[in-house]
Amino acid sequence: MSKILELREKRAKAWEAAKAFLDAKRGADGMVSAEDTATYDKMEADVVALGKEIERLEKQEAIDRELSKPLNTPLTTKPAVPGADAKTGRASDEYKKAFWNVMRSKNPHYDVVNALQIGSDSEGGYLVPDEFERTLVQALEEENIFRKLAKIIQTSSGDRKIPVVTTHGSASWLDEEELYPESDEVFGQTSIGAYKLGTFIKVSDELLNDSVFDLQSYISTEFARRIGSKEEEAFFVGDGSGKPTGIFAAVGGAQLGVTAASATAITVDEVLDLFYSLKSPYRKKAVFVMNDSTVKAIRKLKDGQGQYLWQPSLTAGTPDTILNRPVYTSSYVPAIEAGAKTIAFGDFGYYWIADRQGRSFKRLNELFATTGQVGFMATQRVDGKLILPEAIKVLQQKA
Repeated sequence: MSKILELREKRAKAWEAAKAFLDAKRGADGMVSAEDTATYDKMEADVVALGKEIERLEKQEAIDRELSKPLNTPLTTKPAVPGADAKTGRASDEYKKAFWNVMRSKNPHYDVVNALQIGSDSEGGYLVPDEFERTLVQALEEENIFRKLAKIIQTSSGDRKIPVVTTHGSASWLDEEELYPESDEVFGQTSIGAYKLGTFIKVSDELLNDSVFDLQSYISTEFARRIGSKEEEAFFVGDGSGKPTGIFAAVGGAQLGVTAASATAITVDEVLDLFYSLKSPYRKKAVFVMNDSTVKAIRKLKDGQGQYLWQPSLTAGTPDTILNRPVYTSSYVPAIEAGAKTIAFGDFGYYWIADRQGRSFKRLNELFATTGQVGFMATQRVDGKLILPEAIKVLQQKA
């Protein structure tokens, strides 16, 4: 039996024991004593800890699978468009070798220019080799849950205009020879651009000169952690000013589904109301997204048949569920407090992430020379926007 499956079964048994304890200790008034509450909280903390360990092991398996893939893959995409004046070129073995030699070398221009022919940049930036680009994107997906749920598109230049049907036409019953009434579709338009996201790290000369040090793995992992974290924050709570518009944004975000009666609690009925506030076509692929602290509050809720709303997953690679729909957590979703939007439920495929093609890296040789370090700077241009607000509903606490 695999370690992950063993932990999942252990977590399921721990959760059943916690539920049984809570049910046994409820008094006639439905309340639980402070001593029993402390015991239950400890049991629930064990369930949470097991869940975190399962997530870590699954992430390790994903990384191991990625590292076991062959280094070379056949060319399956079209070559760059002739005449385009952007940085172009295939990531040949020669170029990949030159690229990483540049990252380690103190004379970065000569090798890359000769290896790529048209790949030099007067500002010191170079097109990232295909293999490293894919490593970074996959690392972003592991770091950023939003990229697992949203639709990702590629843009090359300028704003991308997306037509959206805002109102549908309808049919009518007609008498004999009666005129057909006009009922047109009403179209709107949403624009997605690109915002600049950047970071840099410093590496000592000793590490760069150490052949044992895996520079590629270090840079990809660290840049993925930083960029993925900042992206996810913007996709959830960004206000659209210099950053993407998040689903919890007051303008351009998801539609309000339910307003809770309390500023500090959520009831079963409110979760059910949020579920059914979403139109049924969107519920087929809908997921819940909330903060870990909100999940903790919902774990104690039961439906009308006495079943707990939250159910742990027993299958590796699948999330836990609420009302039989997957539930994901993010620290960037607001926690329960007055006026906060605490739960999002909907089809996140209607949130579009636009990646401007080409993720650029620069090496900064002289800036940190006096401290014996070399800087590496990463830049990404990305935007995100909810194309159809009715596809995601949010629950908001009472102000």
